[in-house]
Amino acid sequence: MTRLSRSACFGFLAFTWLGGTAAVEPAMAQAGRPDTRSMTCAQAQELVRKSGSIVLTTGQSTFDRFVANGSYCRPQTGQVRAKFAPTRDNPQCSVGYRCFQNRTQR
Repeated sequence: MTRLSRSACFGFLAFTWLGGTAAVEPAMAQAGRPDTRSMTCAQAQELVRKSGSIVLTTGQSTFDRFVANGSYCRPQTGQVRAKFAPTRDNPQCSVGYRCFQNRTQR
């Protein structure tokens, strides 16, 4: 049986931990983000209204930020446009709004 040096053991443990973390982090992030596809249109709209600003999963590998109104946007992007997402009962539900900057105003 060979003895590994202390630095070799530490290096192996760090590599193992980092590898495990990299594989788990995306799953953990996705698990914590509400998915519009599992809600009704009314539920998704209510979640955005109550939250004010929220990031929601909208597809297998997509997500987006939704706001309830322009007060949740930065001053230079205080204008809003309707933002749609698929829900359990509506493939084009108007869930909330997205912030945008009018290019003509500077």
